Amino acid sequence: MTLPGAGERPARTLEPMRVLAAMSGGVDSAVAAARAVDAGHDVVGVHLALSRMPGTLRTGSRGCCTIEDSMDAQRAANIIGIPYYVWDFSERFKQDVVDDFVSEYSAGRTPNPCMRCNERIKFAALLEKAIALGFDAVATGHYANIVTDPNGNKELHRAAAWAKDQSYVLGVLTTEQINHSMFPLGATPSKAEVRAEAAERGFSVASKPDSHDICFIPDGDTRGWLAERVGAEKGQILERDGSVIGSHEGAHAFTVGQRKGLHLGVPSPDGRPRFVLEVRPKDNTVVVGPKEALDIAEIGGIKVSWAGLDPVRSGIIESPSDAFDCEVQIRAHADPVPAVARMTDTELVIVPNVPLNGVAPGQTAVVYVGTRVLGQCTIDRTVSAVPVGASTPA
Repeated sequence: MTLPGAGERPARTLEPMRVLAAMSGGVDSAVAAARAVDAGHDVVGVHLALSRMPGTLRTGSRGCCTIEDSMDAQRAANIIGIPYYVWDFSERFKQDVVDDFVSEYSAGRTPNPCMRCNERIKFAALLEKAIALGFDAVATGHYANIVTDPNGNKELHRAAAWAKDQSYVLGVLTTEQINHSMFPLGATPSKAEVRAEAAERGFSVASKPDSHDICFIPDGDTRGWLAERVGAEKGQILERDGSVIGSHEGAHAFTVGQRKGLHLGVPSPDGRPRFVLEVRPKDNTVVVGPKEALDIAEIGGIKVSWAGLDPVRSGIIESPSDAFDCEVQIRAHADPVPAVARMTDTELVIVPNVPLNGVAPGQTAVVYVGTRVLGQCTIDRTVSAVPVGASTPA
């Protein structure tokens, strides 16, 4: 596959496709839609309405998919000269993203709602509807690349500019979804270039700030939002050896790696701060310990999926249980860490070359081989690099 280089617009394709451009109302998706048109595709823009209730999604620069975002997308579509529609996915969003978020927190896990939105809304519900309507592909403004191997198999790869690379949040894509996806911004070396192109095209969103935070929590108070839906019940805060050193008003309010707001009644023997190491919703307890205990030597992941051919069919390993070298990334903006991975009957076991820090069950671990996204799993268990009872440096 030939990708445009720095400063280049995509060449017109020899095989025009019917493309549905997902337009969030931001600068990236607007430019992606325009580039799909430049490449000679028959493009239709669509904005996803994710809430029927005003005020339940964040507005301004701090959210996405709001009414004002829909209007921004409409203006961009008009300039590009493509048909534009708004599709109501609010019920599916509530079930697959919002309810899942609450359920995962209730189970003591730390979910990533953006991963669920990509997996279940943008590249499942949207793609299913697009294919049913006769579209060949869905185009988005994500910074990632799809590369075709010598045998014609499509692979998901990192973007040209790793500083803006978004392949991590696309790690949940399946082979079939990759086959029907298009990322026109993947070879763009910088976000500044995309903004400059947007300004050149006359898009009002050229200088619009990026969205961030959780879009369905209007005021940004995740703890309070969860308390209303999960409920708050007093429980104990424990040391790693099981001794009680404090109490809390609800385990859901704590996340692995948290330091502030613990209000411990018993100081640590060494006088150093303690961090949340584990949240146990079944008995409503929170386990704390030294910072060093946040270093994770092994993770076990469930709900494994491969982004393209699996490791055996890719020729990386001969048998499904063989170990293989890779890199693992546990957050969207984290650096990849060299690791060794292997599949068992129940999970993907990943052992990093150096300990990972502050890993929480519920997070997504994305596995790379070179620039290729091989697959992902949901972290279900972790093994600390510091055994219980081991001394830690002062």
